[in-house]
Amino acid sequence: MTESWRGLVLRFHFYAGVLVGPFVVIAALTGVLYAATPQLESWLYSDQLRVPVSEQTVPLSRQVEAAVAAQPDATLAAVRPAPEPGATTRVLFTSPELGESERLAVFVDPGTGAVVGDLVAYGSSGVLPLRTTLDNLHRDLLLGEAGRLYSELAASWLWVVALGGVFLWFARRRAVRPKPAVRRHAVLGLWVLVGALFLSATGLTWSKYAGENVADLRKAFGWTTPSLNVSGSGDHAGHTPGTSAPTTAPSEVDTVLAVARAAGIDAKSVEIGLPVEGGAWKVAEVERGWPTQVDSVAVLHGVVVDQVRFADYPLMAKLTRWGIDAHMGVLFGWVNQLLLLALGAGLVALVVLGYRMWWRRRPTRGFGRPVPRGRWRKVPPVQLVVVLVVAAAVGWFVPLFGLSLLAFLVVDALLATRRAKPAEPEPAEEPV
Repeated sequence: MTESWRGLVLRFHFYAGVLVGPFVVIAALTGVLYAATPQLESWLYSDQLRVPVSEQTVPLSRQVEAAVAAQPDATLAAVRPAPEPGATTRVLFTSPELGESERLAVFVDPGTGAVVGDLVAYGSSGVLPLRTTLDNLHRDLLLGEAGRLYSELAASWLWVVALGGVFLWFARRRAVRPKPAVRRHAVLGLWVLVGALFLSATGLTWSKYAGENVADLRKAFGWTTPSLNVSGSGDHAGHTPGTSAPTTAPSEVDTVLAVARAAGIDAKSVEIGLPVEGGAWKVAEVERGWPTQVDSVAVLHGVVVDQVRFADYPLMAKLTRWGIDAHMGVLFGWVNQLLLLALGAGLVALVVLGYRMWWRRRPTRGFGRPVPRGRWRKVPPVQLVVVLVVAAAVGWFVPLFGLSLLAFLVVDALLATRRAKPAEPEPAEEPV
């Protein structure tokens, strides 16, 4: 079975690597840049993020009021109290002038209550402009929705190329001792295999098309992240239906935080979300490191009316949370960053070594096609049918993989028709 499949797998591994190699390189390099930016961002925005340590602390409500006074035309949305001495408090605002998922972060000195600056923050993680730019570069090359296709294509094929390489390595070792260039490429591939599969799987959860299918699958099996009820409905709503909702004031933030702390929200970094249309306050932990702290509670009139604990997440929801944070390089701190740096470098080196092998045995040097057509004829029909069915199912679930695979087969068939000639001999081992 191994020998009958080796030629077909080699053909797909070779051409898939040639076609998606540039996308993998770009994704790896931009991903490494993103993972390496927390320390750089702390230095670059130190004026906004750090202040002298003070022995006294101004009430959080006064810090919020100072930020509101500095941004009278924006809408107050949330507050992130200073997580440690010497750090600033972030007061977050929404505005029509901001982009999707963006909020204006106003930084306040908790010791004096003075505003020290403002920056645009992005997403639930609250990354600042540098990391936002690198995040967009990694995700879509700053090209918007059209650019997202590159990263999804890379993630869609990375696992296929990686597993194909493993198969070829063990199949070839049984047949013939690999040449040094092939051996270097293969050994490096084995070292980065687990990381490559991890990046491919977690990357697909963020993708446009495959990501939608992943979300539907999680919903169907009950693997979604539990949501907090902040609507204000329930036994503790606090007002009679038909009457106006109570007015929310920044002065309530001290009481809300105290109630949440008493309810077990004990992470250093938390975000206090203001109520919407008379609903409840949301106080959520935002510690994405290990151990993960993402518990949240809803507070209305000084009472906790709902809560969601990470310990109660379904296992798949926990794995999703950990996978996303590890992919971003924040789960294990600097260790996570170093692992991503090594993995990114390994992927780039793999692609470069693969192109080098192709270049050394390119057709213009008299070696013919690196991998001749017709390899599928050596595969037992029953096995081939099973693989085609599996490929069709995977292609439906991961659309860019399916479409690009179909395009490759069509183009390959057309080229075979145009260049019909006697079967070529088996390729020799790659020259070194």
